[in-house]
Amino acid sequence: MIERILRARVYDVARETPLEAAPKLSARFGERVLLKREDLQSIFSFKLRGAYNKICQLPPEVGRRGLVACSAGNHAQGVALAAERLGFPATIVMPRTTPSIKVRAVDALGATVELFGDTVADAAERADALVAKQGGTLIHPFDDLDVIAGQGTIGMEILRQHPDPIDAIFVPVGGGGLLAGILAYAKFLRPEIQIFGVEAEDAASMAAALDAGRPIPLDRVGLFVDGAAVRQVGDAPFRIVRDRVDGMLQVGVDEVCAAIQDLFEETRVLTEPAGALAVAGMKRWLEEQGGGRGRCLVALQSGANIGFHRLRHISERAELGEHREAILAVTIPERPGAFRELCGALRDTDVTEFNYRHALSPEAHVFVGVALGAGVERAALVRGLEGAGYGVVDLTENEMALLHTRFMVGGRVPELADERLLRFEFPERPGALARFLALMDPRWNLSLFHYRNHGSAVGRVLAGIQVPADEDDGFRRYLEELGYPWSEETGNPAYHLFMR
Repeated sequence: MIERILRARVYDVARETPLEAAPKLSARFGERVLLKREDLQSIFSFKLRGAYNKICQLPPEVGRRGLVACSAGNHAQGVALAAERLGFPATIVMPRTTPSIKVRAVDALGATVELFGDTVADAAERADALVAKQGGTLIHPFDDLDVIAGQGTIGMEILRQHPDPIDAIFVPVGGGGLLAGILAYAKFLRPEIQIFGVEAEDAASMAAALDAGRPIPLDRVGLFVDGAAVRQVGDAPFRIVRDRVDGMLQVGVDEVCAAIQDLFEETRVLTEPAGALAVAGMKRWLEEQGGGRGRCLVALQSGANIGFHRLRHISERAELGEHREAILAVTIPERPGAFRELCGALRDTDVTEFNYRHALSPEAHVFVGVALGAGVERAALVRGLEGAGYGVVDLTENEMALLHTRFMVGGRVPELADERLLRFEFPERPGALARFLALMDPRWNLSLFHYRNHGSAVGRVLAGIQVPADEDDGFRRYLEELGYPWSEETGNPAYHLFMR
């Protein structure tokens, strides 16, 4: 593998990206943090390295018969760029949930774009079918030794740019090609360097493979970190990674959003979620290991193909990812002056959100957001309010409360019978809502419907449906036929406090 990496032809299209100091993160954690800036490539991602290295080695007559690839965006741009440079026709199959900025970029490079399915796995099946029917060469995004070698040139650059000791390198992981390439090179030359793969919690296919001893498919893959949303890692990356990697780290959506903010503050570049995975994983590792040791830590800033409208969602969740905000439901007596008294009890805190509506009952419930830090700690805040006589429910980690309830406070219908509350993830494509309604039994009443999507790869929907208890079996069949991910929220305290 080392020879493949040393001979990789990437610099016809790629640049040697800088390894830059991150002074804010370094000062915050007491370590020396360096960022490998692959977001500065011409397609704003490292993926052109592996794609070009694979394609430029094809015989011209093979390339002229056409290239086919499936991708959620960055590999697609790499293939399209290589095909344009070498004069080969290319067809790229992309999931319909792919951010439009990536679709437009591929189209601008002259490739034929076909949108198919809701996931990368759907697009991959379609790409395989196209090759079987029409011919051409499939350019796999990660399960190919030449692609892995192209990505491995990043490891070669890191060690050349920083010959002094490196304690750890953090690498984002989707299908495993990038991690495999960097591991192969870095562990051969400097085996003392610890190398960690970082995955999204809802797309941890490499961790699942390592646990099982072989690549296995995940039942479901989250789409927020779309550039690394891979259901099953490749066989070739797995063989390289399994005996070399020092550990796998998983991070949640809020942690990724916080890392995007960190990278913006360091570089003034807005990375895509996959581009911030490595920094999010590094932060998680430092929380577990403890900082302040002056170690040299390298994290890949791997991509910046982000749709502008995703920023609302990212900004909203970044504070939670940094544990800088608490979301509380506080019960107060329904009488004049009670709300003012609550404000007095919170006078020493920075209140970020209040949602309140008069209720025709002895008690009212207030949705409160409070900034943490600067001496304000969540558990102590809750204890203080309870000590002042208030009933408090901590909703900081309650997904339904964060995505929906905070925007619907006051909509209560106590007399509503047989209401079931469910949270859905709709695929972001035309017809998703029509399917939801068409399959529903017309006897069931849609009593609540709230949709919210601030740039996420899926539509977040909260629905109240009146279903008589004796029709539970039919309702279950409806959910199975619909096929959208869902969660039952009828017992959620946020629902009973604010909407029931």
